[in-house]
Amino acid sequence: MKSDLYLTNGIIATDSVVFRGGVVVQDGKVLRLVEGDEQIDAQEVRDLGGRLVLPGLVDDHVHFNSPGRDEWEGAKYGSFAAAAGGVTTALEMPFNANPPTRNAELLRQKRLVVEAQTVIDMGLWGLLEDSNLDELEAMHNEGAVGFKAFLCDPGGMFGWPRPDDLRQALQITRRLGSLVGLHAESEELSQEFTLQMQASGRVDRPVWCESRPPAVELEAVQKALEAAEEVGGNLHVVHTTLPQGFAAIQQAKSRGASVTGETCPHYLSLSIDDLERIGPAAKCGPPLRSRETVEALWQDVLAGRVDMIGSDHCPCTPEMKEAGRENIWKAWGGISGIQAMLPVLLTEGVHRRGLPLTVLVRMTSLNPARRFGIYPQKGHLGAGADADLVVVDLNREWTYTPEHLLSRHKGISPYEGFVFKGAVESTYLRGVRVYGEGEIWVEPGYGRVVRR
Repeated sequence: MKSDLYLTNGIIATDSVVFRGGVVVQDGKVLRLVEGDEQIDAQEVRDLGGRLVLPGLVDDHVHFNSPGRDEWEGAKYGSFAAAAGGVTTALEMPFNANPPTRNAELLRQKRLVVEAQTVIDMGLWGLLEDSNLDELEAMHNEGAVGFKAFLCDPGGMFGWPRPDDLRQALQITRRLGSLVGLHAESEELSQEFTLQMQASGRVDRPVWCESRPPAVELEAVQKALEAAEEVGGNLHVVHTTLPQGFAAIQQAKSRGASVTGETCPHYLSLSIDDLERIGPAAKCGPPLRSRETVEALWQDVLAGRVDMIGSDHCPCTPEMKEAGRENIWKAWGGISGIQAMLPVLLTEGVHRRGLPLTVLVRMTSLNPARRFGIYPQKGHLGAGADADLVVVDLNREWTYTPEHLLSRHKGISPYEGFVFKGAVESTYLRGVRVYGEGEIWVEPGYGRVVRR
């Protein structure tokens, strides 16, 4: 019997090996990997001409803002950009939906909206705040991949757990086999530094970074790790910007803690100097750090101390960014970057710093799929896994310009004008090409919501 698809004459990168060969797909699944140039009968045979094949990226940290704030992005356009960036599964945060996803009924409503719009597969985080601990189990049963919380005031949109709430949540999620993901910035210190900076009258771009210095992040990371170790909970620290943060996570792991850490492409490519040069498009929270910190963070990546890399794709309307052009406090803090994630990692990591492809695969596919309970369906190229594949021209140099972007708003990327080496050529979801030649090839609704 003919297979459905045979991608041949490629360079196949898994989480453990890189070899010349191909991938055979049947009924939306990986049937087997082929080493060498074996001839196989298939309905469609595509000669890759030596291009790289990776498992589809699993982005554990996106804000598509559906439902309720689709004018910021929406699952449709967010999934378009994800597919163009090689992301085949994205885990959507609960915050910028309106209302936030704080209970099982809102999670069900969100799933229906997302399933009608997305061209990639998605998982949904549930919200953890100070008043919904009794909702966590129902959200877990509804398929939530984890529970996300801030350790500082998120600006009045929802509550945030205090120390006792966090310990209880860690206990509940441990019993459920789930985890807590934390935005780790200290409320007390962030307020102290912010008030100091605002009282000075400064509105320049670097003041945003100075208002949330490393101490704000490190104190929160340490307190979160202490809570996780105390109750034996499963903790994931999102968008870690500092080598000291990953050092603390490694130390907790050495003591037996179930904790993982994530960083983002913008913390591996942009610095405070870039915020000053680019402006509001590069404002994010936690803020960008020094160029020295960027280089030190790469050492953690190369040494295997970074568990995963997520985009923290967090777009808004152009007006929300433009509002901060002369006063950085007024700009929305979030990076529009999911389509740039893989190009950043190929350029800055693989080409410039010798990042092994196997390590790249572990951080962007295998580890997040395992940590969020969607492995072995997602995150690898093993037989029986979903045939989620990315075909990459590893040596193509190109300039990132608005016409390449498939996000709703094309003019708010901090990477405009960057020259990358390594380009996504095609993206396959369950054996079907969803992106190629700069276009989306399936209708919204092809994607599915995956459950933990």
